[in-house]
Amino acid sequence: MFRKHPYIYLFIILLFNCKQDTWRLNNVGGRQIAVTDSLDSKIAIDSFIKPYRDHVNKNLDSVISYAVDTYSKSDGELNTAIGNLFADVIYEQTNPVFNSRTGNNIDMVLVNHGGIRAIISKGNITTRTAYEIMPFENSIVVVAMKGNKVNELVSYLLRAKRAHPISKLQIKVDEQFNLIEATINGKPIDPGKTYYVATNDYLYNGGDHMTFFQPNDSLYDINYKIRNALLDYFAKTDTINPKIDDRFVKLKK
Repeated sequence: MFRKHPYIYLFIILLFNCKQDTWRLNNVGGRQIAVTDSLDSKIAIDSFIKPYRDHVNKNLDSVISYAVDTYSKSDGELNTAIGNLFADVIYEQTNPVFNSRTGNNIDMVLVNHGGIRAIISKGNITTRTAYEIMPFENSIVVVAMKGNKVNELVSYLLRAKRAHPISKLQIKVDEQFNLIEATINGKPIDPGKTYYVATNDYLYNGGDHMTFFQPNDSLYDINYKIRNALLDYFAKTDTINPKIDDRFVKLKK
């Protein structure tokens, strides 16, 4: 039998003669290595990178506008100066592009409070400022929505009780957050009318539980990042001075 199957014979010999080593974990350890300037750097690599780093920092620190005050997204309850600026910039920079492509105008803007990631400090506004405010790669999209879906959007804002940036939409509520009035460009929302709502791709896809954007009549990808809209606006605007206003307010008796 073994002559007919020599490999079986060889396997049995090896099986019984090979030493069976037993491996056992004796110790688990670790140490923390701080990433600091004290770490040795490769001089050649650093010398190679330095001109590019200096060039990037020079561009990021270039002054493109001026802020008359410091603006934070925590400055107001239902609307903030920086949030109003954020939404208004999206409208101002995007509507001409949208109109040239479709012949229609954007009716309103909604983006999210959490999308503003930094303050605007009083003084010079640089390119770096725009990257700090909007570090994400979110792009602007325009959604064609019936008025009944816009009413769902309004209901969401009433439940959120948060200063999500809006533009061209005005909401008035009472002290219990019951809706008194909601208008777009000063007119009541018509449930059967199609409205063009600018937002970002993250929210369109349900971010922050904003599920009311889908389904819809149409979607238009503007191929324009919010950060680039901010950069373009700052570059053409010498001084910014946004204000808290009445676009989302709670009225007292």
